[in-house]
Amino acid sequence: MSSDSERDGLSRTFAALADPTRREILERLAQGEATVGELAEPFDMTFAAVSKHLRVLEGAGLVTRGREAQYRPARLDARPLAAASHWISDYARFWGDSLDSLDSYLHALQQLSSTDNTHDKENPHG
Repeated sequence: MSSDSERDGLSRTFAALADPTRREILERLAQGEATVGELAEPFDMTFAAVSKHLRVLEGAGLVTRGREAQYRPARLDARPLAAASHWISDYARFWGDSLDSLDSYLHALQQLSSTDNTHDKENPHG
């Protein structure tokens, strides 16, 4: 079981990833650091709106900001993504196993039903 802080971190990560603009910002930062102006360029939004998205991403630990005089580049920090990926893969294994078991059960029921129908056709009076 995860600790409370791990669950809180995952919650912040998934909340940050829920917004398509923030996902696009992360895609851009995966190519290298960028300023707010550079990040705002492809979007029809103000620097303030992009800064707000960056604050959410920073709060989730997905982005860090440099402090070089007036130049404050944003950088991707992929560690929270790795934790989210690990969490998803744990559940993917669980659901994969559960769905495989369900498939086997349904297949067995279908075979049983087929056998019963064949028996009924061969012996219509019971």
